[in-house]
Amino acid sequence: MTQASGFLRGPLISNQYAELQPGPAPVAVPGTAGWRILLVEGDASAAGALEEALRRHGHEVAAADRGSVALAAHEGVDLVLMELELPDLDGLEVCKAIRAVSGVPLIVVTARGSELDRVLGLQAGADDYLVKPYGFRELMARIDAVMRRGRIQSRHGPAIDHGPLHIDVNSREVCVDGHGVDLTRKEFDLLCLLASHPDTVISRKRLLQQVWGDSWSRRTVDTHVSSLRRKLGDSGWVVTVRGVGFRLGHA
Repeated sequence: MTQASGFLRGPLISNQYAELQPGPAPVAVPGTAGWRILLVEGDASAAGALEEALRRHGHEVAAADRGSVALAAHEGVDLVLMELELPDLDGLEVCKAIRAVSGVPLIVVTARGSELDRVLGLQAGADDYLVKPYGFRELMARIDAVMRRGRIQSRHGPAIDHGPLHIDVNSREVCVDGHGVDLTRKEFDLLCLLASHPDTVISRKRLLQQVWGDSWSRRTVDTHVSSLRRKLGDSGWVVTVRGVGFRLGHA
């Protein structure tokens, strides 16, 4: 393994992560698009094992062993995998700092597994949260789900307008009557999905699948809808269709 500027390279295998490679990984097909992934992991052995597994699945990987390196390296990548236990900075603060300047998809991959830890990670800007130890297939499924939601958003176009409501998809900014509305990542994703289908009732199941990856409860949707209504300044923006789901309304 070589180390330069805080980046780790090399196909190291860690016993802790032996379950990441249950058998021969499929060989990437030439011409198949892989993701550019920034792996933020303070444990060199763990980083090496996961980096090798990701590369064998056709992805480009840069591994950062410190939070300060991650802050300088997240630009230009498609996805960030973030361990919270880092030698220089707390991973939650790194998540917040990245999310403050970038909408890059981010998945926390850590041994911190309590409900409070998961809540704090999601509030810090993570799109998903995976607790060690885990199976590599599950990680790949979660990566695919997060990236799929990102692709769906990209097809919405640069902006969505409904009366006084303006949504800039690229900058992830929302305005009502010209006034900016500060939304969390999930609140924005929820609003964007509803606004992209203004005449359609979106079921709770679909909202969970496309915004949260189907990994959270019905209460998650209700909590975010309530918060979204409050921040938009009028409960009429999100209409509840009893027994079905929600649709975009008008103030």
